[in-house]
Amino acid sequence: MAAPADAAVLVGLGSELDLPVVVQAAQEAAGHGRPLHLLHTFDWRVAFAADTVAAPRDQAEELITRAAQLAHQTEPGLTVRGEIVESTMLPTLIRRSEGTFLLAVGDSGMAGSGQCVPAETTAVQLAARAGCPLLVVRREPPPQGPVLVGVDGSPSSHLALQWAVECAARRGARLLALRAVEYDEDTDAVAEQLTEALARHAGRDNTVPTECRVVRGDPAEVLIDTSRNAQLALVAARGDEPGRAMLGAVAQSLLYHSPAPVVVVRGLAEAPLTGPGARPVRDQRP
Repeated sequence: MAAPADAAVLVGLGSELDLPVVVQAAQEAAGHGRPLHLLHTFDWRVAFAADTVAAPRDQAEELITRAAQLAHQTEPGLTVRGEIVESTMLPTLIRRSEGTFLLAVGDSGMAGSGQCVPAETTAVQLAARAGCPLLVVRREPPPQGPVLVGVDGSPSSHLALQWAVECAARRGARLLALRAVEYDEDTDAVAEQLTEALARHAGRDNTVPTECRVVRGDPAEVLIDTSRNAQLALVAARGDEPGRAMLGAVAQSLLYHSPAPVVVVRGLAEAPLTGPGARPVRDQRP
């Protein structure tokens, strides 16, 4: 499903702990020329369990107000809309993601927790089920390193590579395209394929500084380790694992363990590359 031309960057706000999400989402919205939509869900069952029914609603209004102010401070010219929905967060965000350009949420404290992450965690469920790319923001600000993208040669990883090129261009950052290979694979041949793929996506006149890196080892471990110095890490939702439900093992590991913000690229139409200068066909997201 194609996102409308005026589709917004949507932020799922659960609490004030998600305010760092607003900053990065505002920057993404401004970079793409998109409006920012702040959404908080309100549960009346929780409200009736409180000392006063009015208090939770007042807190919800205050959260939206603070988030909108923060967004305007981050990007003064940005169009910002706030909304409180009487529903639960996960199904609302999944439904809204179908017409959204980019969905942004917090990681629920996953990064650095060292604990088992429940599969029902909102960020994990959205990574598997959202209808658009998902930005998962960490509570700690990232370093000013490169934009990192994991590429395994699958069509969906080429979409992640294309999205990463655009991210690096908007941020004025270096792009690091990384592919992990088995120990018996020909690294020179794989490096040549990766370089050619990056050239097709970046275009001949692209000014983004790029680096292709082929590393022997487990893809998830390699990406997580490299992401420690990245300002953003991108990966396809499933890569070359079409039979693995809706979220591949590498995407899941990066989501759980990378200290960097992660974009899980999904919800974009896949098509094979054709011709020397071709780009993948996407679902009309510029």
